[in-house]
Amino acid sequence: MPRKLTCLGTRQQLEKLPTGDVQLLSASVRTQSVVRDLGVGLTLDSQLTMADHVSTVCRAGYYQLRQLRQIIQSLTPTVVQTLVQAFVSCRLDYCNSLLYEIADSQLRRLQSVQNAAARLITGTLHTEHITPLLQPLHRLPVRQQILFKLLNGRAFAYLA
Repeated sequence: MPRKLTCLGTRQQLEKLPTGDVQLLSASVRTQSVVRDLGVGLTLDSQLTMADHVSTVCRAGYYQLRQLRQIIQSLTPTVVQTLVQAFVSCRLDYCNSLLYEIADSQLRRLQSVQNAAARLITGTLHTEHITPLLQPLHRLPVRQQILFKLLNGRAFAYLA
C-alpha cells in the first residue's frame, strides 16, 4: 500500500510537481491534494486555504442541526441548547484559532452554521437579526470568537 504525501505551496508551485505515485528511495508515495491531520482533526489542502476543513465543519454542523430539528418539539429549551453546544458549537470552536486569517467567504460559511444553530435554539425565523439572538446565548460571532481565543491564549502565555 503506497504511503501518502501532500506538498504545500501556491497553485503555481504545485502545478510543477508530479502527480500520482512518486518513488522516494525505496518507497512508493502517492501525492494527495487534501489530507486529514489526525493529531488536530483538521482537513488540510495543499494551499492551506482551510476550505476543505470549513466544508467538513459546515457539513457536520448542518447535519446535526437537521437531526435536532426533527426531535425539537419533544425537548426542553435547555436540552436543545445543551445538544447544540455539544454537537455544533464545539465543532465551530475546536482549533478555530488556526482559522485566524482565512478568507471572508469561509468565515461567512462558519457564521451561517452558528446563525442556524442560534435560530434553532431560540425558535426564531431567518428574517430576524442575529446579534440579539447570540448575546443571550453567550456566543460571539465566529470572527470575534477566533480573536478572543487567540488573545486569551496570548494572555495566559504572558502570565506563565
